[in-house]
Amino acid sequence: MDRPNYITPSGYAAMRAEYQRLFEQERPALVETISWAAGNGDRSENGDYIYGRKRLREIDRRLNHLSKKMKAAMVVDPAKQADRDKAFFGATVTIADADDQERIVTLVGEDEADAGAGRISWQSPLARALRGAAIGDLRRVMLPGGEKEYEVVRIDYPA
Repeated sequence: MDRPNYITPSGYAAMRAEYQRLFEQERPALVETISWAAGNGDRSENGDYIYGRKRLREIDRRLNHLSKKMKAAMVVDPAKQADRDKAFFGATVTIADADDQERIVTLVGEDEADAGAGRISWQSPLARALRGAAIGDLRRVMLPGGEKEYEVVRIDYPA
């Protein structure tokens, strides 16, 4: 990785919870099902066995992926941000466009981004434009629909 994999404490906790659920619940139950299905004889036409092996590979791939992500993660608590007057990682920023349409976004790690929920990756074009901005600043960003200008209306950090 050429840049840090920043993540909020809640994002890391969610990633860890998924890992534990897969490793402690789903994988053992699936191994048990595969073992039972393997004992039933002909494996070439045994749907439980075939599907189970396929699903087990998917779970193992996801566990490996999550393990690597958690190892590389740098947990940054936005509540400990010293300079709360500017938008940095973890900030919830209210922006307004030229038509006074407000939008609220939170700058989070790539692994916890969900644009539909207003959580954007700190590496996205909009987040890069907003980083370091203070209330009242105008920021231009190139979006798929063309260039757009936003004014920073409010900046919040978790308590």
